[in-house]
Amino acid sequence: MRTKLPEFLKRPIIDTDTTRNVRRILKQNCLNTVCENARCPNKNECYTKNTATFLIMGNVCTRNCKYCNILCQKAKPLDKDEPVHVANAVKALGLKYAVITSVTRDDLPDGGAGHFAQCIYEIRKIMPEVKIEILTPDFKNDKSALDIIIEAKPDVFNHNIETVREIFPIARPQGNYENSLEVLKYIKENSSIETKSGMMIGLGETFGQIEATLKDLHDAGCDIVTIGQYIQPSKNHMEVAKYYELEEYEKLKKLAAKIGFTKYQIGPLVRSSYNAASLV
Repeated sequence: MRTKLPEFLKRPIIDTDTTRNVRRILKQNCLNTVCENARCPNKNECYTKNTATFLIMGNVCTRNCKYCNILCQKAKPLDKDEPVHVANAVKALGLKYAVITSVTRDDLPDGGAGHFAQCIYEIRKIMPEVKIEILTPDFKNDKSALDIIIEAKPDVFNHNIETVREIFPIARPQGNYENSLEVLKYIKENSSIETKSGMMIGLGETFGQIEATLKDLHDAGCDIVTIGQYIQPSKNHMEVAKYYELEEYEKLKKLAAKIGFTKYQIGPLVRSSYNAASLV
């Protein structure tokens, strides 16, 4: 078992005209990205491809998950112009596939579902051909909020389970494993939207627990799954219990296929929105 960050998890700093242009467009539109706020190791690679994952509804969260680098503080009022800014950035970047995620906003009556929907509507006003994937919080499993999402018709609905059932209460103390499964199941049973979920490994889970979680996701109707290595953002976050070896990821790919997944990304640096378009 490794306790030191393996070389294959390290990424170089890249600064090119393309990465600077992405940052410029984001700044001009006053937009946050999960790439920056969550310290994603793939940030520079994605920026070189002229893409980013938009983080809407602010850059502070109402929940305090033990693995996440996004700050937990009192949230500010929503920026009503943000959906238009997101649409403008999608157009400026020339995206054919846009990924939008958010902080959790338990302070809002609909959890921010309406804001997600408005982002979808604004993008489609000016670029109707763009495919849209949203990565949402659980909305406390509020069916009326999920109905708002269904009505907006994103191409892919993503909600991350994040970890196995046994570790979930430690990693996500304000969340609920069953609620997350129910959210995915509700979207699948009440729409034709593709569903997706992702999880981190390296928090102390066993191979058997990973298998059980994949089966739970498959039983909930999840179409796409992603699995990647957890990397501790700071000393204040959950410690890494294990760095998985490359051959172990190959075993997990075979496991996902055996369970019935036909679309999956599994690897050390895989994250929910990493190369998302390639799976759709």
